[in-house]
Amino acid sequence: MRRILALSAVAALTLAAVPSAAGSSPPAPGVSRGGGHGHGHHADPVRFATFNASLNRSNEGELVSDLSTPDNAQARTVAEIIQRTDPDVLLVNEFDYVAGGEAARLFRDHYLAVGQGGADPVDYPYFYVAPVNTGVPSGLDLDNNGDVGGPNDAFGFGFFPGQYGMVVYSKYPIKAKQVRTFQHFLWKDMPGARLPDDPATAAPADWYSPEELDAFRLSSKSHWDVPIRTPRGTVHFLVSHPTPPVFDGPEDRNGTRNADEIRFWADYVAGARYVYDDRGHRGGLARGARFVIAGDQNSDPLDGDSIPGAIQQLLDSPRVNASRPPTSAGAAEASLLQGGVNLDHGSPADQDTADFAEPPGNLRADYVLPSRKLRIADSGVFWPERADPLSALTGVFPFPSSDHRLVWVDVDRKRGRR
Repeated sequence: MRRILALSAVAALTLAAVPSAAGSSPPAPGVSRGGGHGHGHHADPVRFATFNASLNRSNEGELVSDLSTPDNAQARTVAEIIQRTDPDVLLVNEFDYVAGGEAARLFRDHYLAVGQGGADPVDYPYFYVAPVNTGVPSGLDLDNNGDVGGPNDAFGFGFFPGQYGMVVYSKYPIKAKQVRTFQHFLWKDMPGARLPDDPATAAPADWYSPEELDAFRLSSKSHWDVPIRTPRGTVHFLVSHPTPPVFDGPEDRNGTRNADEIRFWADYVAGARYVYDDRGHRGGLARGARFVIAGDQNSDPLDGDSIPGAIQQLLDSPRVNASRPPTSAGAAEASLLQGGVNLDHGSPADQDTADFAEPPGNLRADYVLPSRKLRIADSGVFWPERADPLSALTGVFPFPSSDHRLVWVDVDRKRGRR
């Protein structure tokens, strides 16, 4: 659980196809793909997935360097997990943003398009990247420590601009001209915003000064509405990565921000009029539009440090289909083997998506949530049991891939819907 200047987002969208390759590989645990599933076959559900792959690096330019050859061990392991689950549309969190999409292209061409560990290559002709708030200097003392500068005073925690960014890969065309980004949306412009309060003063919600609130952005990374032209019609892929609700003090500035970053999508799919994007266009998602909300939300329904009810803003939304939570046998096994605080958790262990040390222990942090206009045909978490040879891809600390697990949901139109 990890934790701008211009009004136009600089985005990169590639239309160059990746060469496909033949071959066969065993399915991932809990993953079943019908014949002909994938690009060009209209009879099967569409698989959406999210994966906090921990492909962030400590220094600017390091990710491009690592991905410039096909030999980075972590990237190969991450790619194999993706290949074995074979999502049609995928969000990767904690993937450093590089202008022009160079890092995203290198990962696709050098890793995803090359079979890893006996798995088939996966073909993503389309991807989308855009700037994020992490590491972008605010010029303000946002952590109130008396100094300006450093990762805590960036618009989102980060040591350089773009650290902990994200990328969307798709087998289906991305409607690039219709993408909406919300990198610059100000937190104070959300009605009823949970603005943090400095407990040392009598004034309410005063952790940030009026000057700071005039600049402070809601998104710790960004919120993107990426429309995908799938065989089941256009689906709006609503992606983000809210800040972890820790690494702060009694003012709970990260916890309150996390809850409102989650709330943003709940309001957006309800058609909230207060919302404005980075081009200045107002309003939420059009009524009746199909969507899938995805990302590391850094919030478990019952456990961990997020504000109570934070993720329920999505799970309990009348517009969200949360009827079939993704599960894995590996998560349930890990909870029993690791013991400790995991045994006292309230959320079902088989729904965990992240393998954290204590505190907080293992949590459900990552979500793929379709709209009610989409039927969930299947779902799962890539977390093999230890007896499965593929468990080497997830491993134990220090993890060969990530402390998060890939989460996927297969969706289809509901019967009678157009």
